[in-house]
Amino acid sequence: MSKIPVGILGATGMVGQMYISLLADHPWFEVRYVAASPRSAGKSYAQAAAGRWHLDNFSSSAPILHSVGEIMVEDANDISKALEARKTGRCDFVFSALEMEKEQIKMLEESYAAAGIPVVSNASAHRWTTDVPMLIAEVNPHHAELITIQRKKRGWDKGFIVVKPNCSIQSYTTPLWALMQKGYEIKRLLAVTLQAVSGAGYPGVSSWDMIDNIVPYIGGEEEKSEQEPLKIFGVINQEGILINAAEPQISAHCNRVPVSSGHTACVSLEFGAKKPSIEEVKKIWTEFRALPQEAHFPTAPECPIIVREEADRPQPRKDRDMDKSMAVIVGRIRPCPVFDLRFAGLSHNTIRGAAGGGVLSAELLKHKGYI
Repeated sequence: MSKIPVGILGATGMVGQMYISLLADHPWFEVRYVAASPRSAGKSYAQAAAGRWHLDNFSSSAPILHSVGEIMVEDANDISKALEARKTGRCDFVFSALEMEKEQIKMLEESYAAAGIPVVSNASAHRWTTDVPMLIAEVNPHHAELITIQRKKRGWDKGFIVVKPNCSIQSYTTPLWALMQKGYEIKRLLAVTLQAVSGAGYPGVSSWDMIDNIVPYIGGEEEKSEQEPLKIFGVINQEGILINAAEPQISAHCNRVPVSSGHTACVSLEFGAKKPSIEEVKKIWTEFRALPQEAHFPTAPECPIIVREEADRPQPRKDRDMDKSMAVIVGRIRPCPVFDLRFAGLSHNTIRGAAGGGVLSAELLKHKGYI
């Protein structure tokens, strides 16, 4: 099978670099087009990324080794360049890792979609746009149906926008869904997140703020953690409108901690009338599989939820890279004296929570015939 040519907007930033890394040997997709800010335009990708490569798993020469380094960087604001690349078979759709003001991202992504170029976005600009699906492939793949509604509403032909959710919710949303799928109503949820510094990008949080310290504030993060799962758990009604779920009620405390990668959440939850045993919860999580696993998507983890039985796990340094860095690792599953159940969840924030989640969404969209 010939690979689908893809583009990356914001290709020189940290998330853009992660897309380059994850797509280097992808069996379905191949990076053939890269775009970034005007100051990077006109340079080769190797030149534009020189001195800015921040990934541990790739050296600064990696883009050249994987044939991306010689690609000329275009101005992401100039959509005509992407259209030209599409006509010449170099860009069927784009991953958006744009780093600019939210309204600028919103308008630019809409312009790409209106021009007929599908956008799979890592940005937050369209997460609360009502006709834009916010996807976790194992949880709400059916929300891709909103693409048809989105196109009809906006008069778009081939273009569309889908987004992935915030990295802070990855470590508990899929475990919640697995329980809900087995008929267990979740009424209320308290989540205390311990979020890695890589979630703030580069240069991110000052070392003076993080060394020997915890910062109990991340702007906008608690609101995202409390609200985004409700859109993901929502249903599309007969009029084609996505109705957000009313439950669970979520209270989040989000903290920045001196960990390089891997977001942890300490979660307590309250069930409805039907309450599972601890052993039943472990069984549900261990056995949980969804469409990405059944269809064998290349980026999908074999086990989307991995249960650790050790008393002191999960730990970011030891567990974040399990199963392609795409699994949710859960542990410390025990009764809660205030609610019903408590556990610790861990996910890799820059892979599962960022570029890896975007690639998995694109695999889902290809499987469903949208790209």
